[in-house]
Amino acid sequence: MIYYITGGERSGKSSYAQKLAENLTTTPYYLATSRIWDKDFSIRVERHKAERNEYWNTIEEEKFISKVIPVNEVIVIDCVTLWLTNLYIDFDNNVEKALEFAKNEIEAISKINSKIIIISNEIGMGVHAQTHIARKFTELQGWVNQFIAKKASEATFLVSGIPIKLK
Repeated sequence: MIYYITGGERSGKSSYAQKLAENLTTTPYYLATSRIWDKDFSIRVERHKAERNEYWNTIEEEKFISKVIPVNEVIVIDCVTLWLTNLYIDFDNNVEKALEFAKNEIEAISKINSKIIIISNEIGMGVHAQTHIARKFTELQGWVNQFIAKKASEATFLVSGIPIKLK
């Protein structure tokens, strides 16, 4: 089962996903998809870790996320945007290759017998991207979000910390 949680940056997605996971199990998994790009981001990662109690199991995987998801568990994947950034860079900004890879991974995830909470960002609702590369990434993000939303049993949009049930 896939729970899809989306919204803008700092909208409360991670906190909402964490509470959902903790309501579903006492021993949730957290799948971190990010690469540590700089010191600020490292601090952000450490803050996220501190927000989770000792009952959380952490898995780190930047690309092949379907390969590391345990069966019959509750897993929070945080987040699609950072994962797509990795793919977009690894595929030399080729949207088609990154999209195909992402769809295949999401398809594989949808077949795993676990409760999977996927966090993503709605980046296309903000300021229009100024560069070609950024505009293409926004398109990639939007198409992947749509694909995940179709696969999800439940979808929630967060605005200012308030969850709005989409599906």
